[in-house]
Amino acid sequence: MRTFMTTAEPSRVSKQPPTRDLWERFASSIGITKERKQQIYSEVSRSATLADPSYWLQILFSAAIATLGLALDSPAVIIGAMLISPLMGPILAAGLALAAGDLELGARALLNLALSCLLAVFSALILVSLLPFKEITAEIAARVRPTTLDLFVALLSGAVGSLAVCKEAKGVATSIPGVAIAVALMPPLCVAGYGLGVAVSLDSAEGMRVARGGSLLFLTNLVAITFTAMLVFLALRVAPRGARERARRAAREAGREGRPGFLGRLPVSVRLPVLGSLTGRFVLVCGLLLLIWHPLSRSFNELRSEIAKKREENRLQLATARIWQQRFAVLPNGRPRSYLGQIAATDQAGRLRLQLRVFTRRSYTAAEKAELVRALAHEMHRQPASVDLQLIEVPTTSAELASREREAPAPKAAPTPAELHAGLLQIVDGALREIRLPPPAQLTDYQVALSPGRPLRLTLFYLSDRDIGPDAQFVIADEAGSRIGEPGTEVSLARIAAAQGSIPFRRNEVELASEAAAALDAVGELLDEHPALRMEVAALAAAGEREGIAEERAQAIEGYLAGRWRIAAERLARVPAPAEAAGPAAEIRLVLGTETAFTATASADDEGGRQ
Repeated sequence: MRTFMTTAEPSRVSKQPPTRDLWERFASSIGITKERKQQIYSEVSRSATLADPSYWLQILFSAAIATLGLALDSPAVIIGAMLISPLMGPILAAGLALAAGDLELGARALLNLALSCLLAVFSALILVSLLPFKEITAEIAARVRPTTLDLFVALLSGAVGSLAVCKEAKGVATSIPGVAIAVALMPPLCVAGYGLGVAVSLDSAEGMRVARGGSLLFLTNLVAITFTAMLVFLALRVAPRGARERARRAAREAGREGRPGFLGRLPVSVRLPVLGSLTGRFVLVCGLLLLIWHPLSRSFNELRSEIAKKREENRLQLATARIWQQRFAVLPNGRPRSYLGQIAATDQAGRLRLQLRVFTRRSYTAAEKAELVRALAHEMHRQPASVDLQLIEVPTTSAELASREREAPAPKAAPTPAELHAGLLQIVDGALREIRLPPPAQLTDYQVALSPGRPLRLTLFYLSDRDIGPDAQFVIADEAGSRIGEPGTEVSLARIAAAQGSIPFRRNEVELASEAAAALDAVGELLDEHPALRMEVAALAAAGEREGIAEERAQAIEGYLAGRWRIAAERLARVPAPAEAAGPAAEIRLVLGTETAFTATASADDEGGRQ
């Protein structure tokens, strides 16, 4: 009897990797079946079409609305543009093309995105050119310095949007993924167009800075969202070759795609039916992310430095307020002596610069100011010589009145003009601390004018190389008047030119001619009237003049201002001359002494001028 022995044949069905099986279970749990994958591929592919007029109208309208929202500094209007932005379709199509290696779909998506960007930027540029005002608003400024945080936001937005598209909607609005992705694309795209419009019609340097910032933010969000969409489609296996072929076959049978598009008929699409290898496509997108990582990380480091600097300034202000309240705010008998209204603290090049504005009953002596400097230096672990203190005292009442109040109780007297001025300056000072001028304008100081029977008149002085537009002036004046709360307040703006021109010299001479003295008198008058200003001088020497003459000319200018106008030496600084400048002259420019400090003057027509 023969015995036949057989061996079992190995199974032809290989077990799927655990990771792949996990993703298949996740896809099934959110309702992504084979039929749903085919639907996803068909829907996303159709969104990259170039022949839908309604799509281009939505691009045009959303760009116009976003541009107007940026110009008006209105978040609500910008959100409205986000709601109708249709950029989600071609972006997801690009991610799907990278996941599937679909050359035709990828080319259509890129062409659609390129044309959409050009239309949006061109629309914003035309609209900005027609606007009567072109200020850089807060909504624009918030989008010109993208950081790595914006990159992470875009990565998360792309993942959420892709998942929402893949999942079949059940009682949820289908526009949610479009909103989630468009929120990060249309506004920065219009910021780029806004910057180009400003560069063409107003300020080329400022406009190009804005355009570069908006373009970088748009590119960051575009690449990041495309990358995460590719990963989601790969993980959920939305783009296998079978799903792609079934989607195209179903489209042809339904009459939506009778023949391939013009991109599909190109010879290259026949030779390269698949867009490279998956590894190559992955490396391509990662390479783009690495390219934009450097400028984003640099902006993030700058932002971190600014936050650290602001935190240090806040710490200095809190410490100064605590020391003042403990040692200098009350008299020896316990009665209040002063009120600390404003503190400006900066740390520049190892020197602590403090500006204090106090409303006081009794002026502080030089010894008390020196004691304050020593206390602050001890608190900050510094040498007293490294602390620069500027104490601005606003009297609230006379010493005689304070003495009478101490001797015996008396009915409250009517406010004196000095008390009215001090109280008014306190109100105005607090209100103007929140006023923000459009860059590059900087609030320098203000002047308050009082007249019997007339409304309050307020003049805001700002430092800038160009005037603030009439519309922006109206908005600033209206905001200042509403913050002060005085009915009928008249607010006006006056510009102080930052660039003061050239001070001429004769060849090989340092003496100031009559025209040079007249120009310096104008600068000295500005420095005398506006204590927050400093002067920078760049002395120049012509070819062939003796060595060191530029330094002598700078000394002559500083000596003239110190002798005739009593301008302190710390308010005069020398800077290197521009490379293109030449000739026996000196360039003069005014700058603010601190970033936040500004001073006030009050005048009353019935008392004969300033106080």
